[in-house]
Amino acid sequence: MFDLLPHLLNGLVLGLLLALIALGFMLIVGLMEQINLAHGSLFALGAYLALALTGPKPPLPADLAALWLQVPIGWRYGIALIVAPCLAGIVGIAVEFCMRRTYGKDPLYGLLLTFGVALVLEEILRLTWGTRDHVLPIPQSMSGGFIFADLIWSTYRFYAAGMAAIAIGLVWLLIEKTPYGAMIKAGAHDSEMVRALGVNLSKLRLGVFVLGTMLAAFAGIVVAPIWGIRPHMGVDAVVPAFLIIVLGGIGSFWGAVIASLLVGLAVGVSGAYASEWSLLSMYLLLVAVISFRARGLFGKKSVLEV
Repeated sequence: MFDLLPHLLNGLVLGLLLALIALGFMLIVGLMEQINLAHGSLFALGAYLALALTGPKPPLPADLAALWLQVPIGWRYGIALIVAPCLAGIVGIAVEFCMRRTYGKDPLYGLLLTFGVALVLEEILRLTWGTRDHVLPIPQSMSGGFIFADLIWSTYRFYAAGMAAIAIGLVWLLIEKTPYGAMIKAGAHDSEMVRALGVNLSKLRLGVFVLGTMLAAFAGIVVAPIWGIRPHMGVDAVVPAFLIIVLGGIGSFWGAVIASLLVGLAVGVSGAYASEWSLLSMYLLLVAVISFRARGLFGKKSVLEV
């Protein structure tokens, strides 16, 4: 059991990171009934924007760039965690405006549109930053490792898990404890009734899409030091995110969180005994759950059944 401990902890950390990636995807599918295939590209965009803010070549005039590089990396990284998701949110606004023509129609239209957006964004990232891998600079206090129980542990992984847990908690507070969260849940349950009560559904959908975009970008920044930064890193994010919301149940907050932890543990534990099966284990878990409960762990009827 002691030998299994590092794999369990790595699985829990991975689960929290996957939950952070999947929550924005879940909010958009749950309320807007749109499968946002651009989620992964927005995830990558957040990482690249953070790289621009923390890297050695900030996109600023020479004098301002020199002053910015004198700011300690800890401050630059903290500012990137706030500014990069906000910049990605502006891109999310543009994407949501493009999607408005697809509302109320066959979900395939929205799926194809966001697939096209994903291709465009990935190509823009490739043209702007090139195709090689990049490393996101992080503060010295968060890098390196430490020894516990005769094992070497990655310091940043625990910081990343903590940031993911805080973000998940804040999203839960927004959804469960605020009037805006109540409107989001009501809009996901019965959009026509919400419109009849005087709520501007267009603004509500825009707000949810921007929130989902900002969560994707924030997740990209948090995960970047672990996964690395490359133009197609969004594919590595959107596939597990889609799997998780199906496994947990469309529109279920805790379903997404619990499914993420289960996937993380499955990958971590399987990697302890058969590393070649570690990624396949998440798909086997999905098949096992869907075979007995077609709507996932906590799911209800959704757009995927149309």
